[in-house]
This record gives sequence, structure tokens and C-alpha cells, in this order.
Amino acid sequence: MKTLKSLAIFALAISLSTSVFAGSQKVDAAKSSVKWLAKKVTGQHTGTIAIKEGNLVVDKDKITSGKVVIDMNSIVDLDLTDAGYNAKLIGHLKSPDFFEVATFPTAELAINKVESKGNSHTFSGNLTIKGITNPASFTATSVKAGKTTTYTGTLAIDRSKFNVRYGSKSFFDNLGDKVINDEFTLDFVLVAAE
Repeated sequence: MKTLKSLAIFALAISLSTSVFAGSQKVDAAKSSVKWLAKKVTGQHTGTIAIKEGNLVVDKDKITSGKVVIDMNSIVDLDLTDAGYNAKLIGHLKSPDFFEVATFPTAELAINKVESKGNSHTFSGNLTIKGITNPASFTATSVKAGKTTTYTGTLAIDRSKFNVRYGSKSFFDNLGDKVINDEFTLDFVLVAAE
């Protein structure tokens, strides 16, 4: 009886300690930011896109997994000052030529592995764009302030792997100076709180 009581107390202590150290950090979409950069032979375009929601699972102060959802309808261009050209570019990026936003309004990054060394983290997981999922990995640094942690990094994406074909030499020949690079980048500042 004494042994059973001791085991029960031990199990309760383990359970309590796990609940103290395990938890999640909710991504603060309003405080987070994502800046995109896409290059082509004749120049480049840059802009922003918003995070819809996200959370990171934390165990003993280390991230173990998580998910971040991007609102594809929120895409904005920052370099074209002519309102007409700007609207035309955004409309084209939302069209089936690029991200087909009417059919695929969100993109999602599911994190399933994190290797951390100090405040440097290597994230691995799966990225889904236009309903197509491919492996993704990137590094980020973190800064903790109270119950809030800010992660800063860059995610490079090969759009050809997600059937984003327009202007891609992976799909079309003889594009000349109309080629748009397959790779684009997302510079992000992700703010998450316990």
C-alpha cells in the first residue's frame, strides 16, 4: 500500500513538472511581420504578407513543433509607386498564374523538428502552398523578453516545387529577359508569447 501511494505521488509529481515545462507560444500576428523579395532578370519586387495565425509547442523551454498560417490575400507590393501598376502586379500574383489565392487563400508551415543551440534554431518541417506540400528548413535567432520570444530569420522558397509556373525557366524555354527567378525569400520577424 505504501509503495502504491509512493508511486502515485511520483506520477503526480512527474505530471505536474511536465505541465509546468510543456506548453505553447501563440504567435502574435499583429506584432509579427513577413517581407517577401522576388527577383527577375530585369529587376525585383518586394512587399509584405500577413500571418493569419500560429503557435509553437514548447517543452522545457525548447520548441518541439508548431504551425504558422499565412494569409495569401494580404499580399502587398511596396516598391511600385504607380497605383495602377501596383494593383496589376498584386492581381497577377493572386491569379492562377502565381498563387491562385481564390482557391488557396492560405499557405501553411508545419514545423516538426527544431535543433537549438543557444539562441540559434534550425527549423524543419513541411510547407504547403497551392495545396502542394514540400519539405522546408531554415534557421532563425531568438530573443526572449519576459514571456515573449521574437524569432528572426529568412525562409527561401523554390516556387517551381509548388506549381507556380509563370515566367519560370523550369517550365518554359526561350523566356529571355522575361525570366522570373524560381527562388523567392521571406524575411520574417515572428513574435510569440506564452
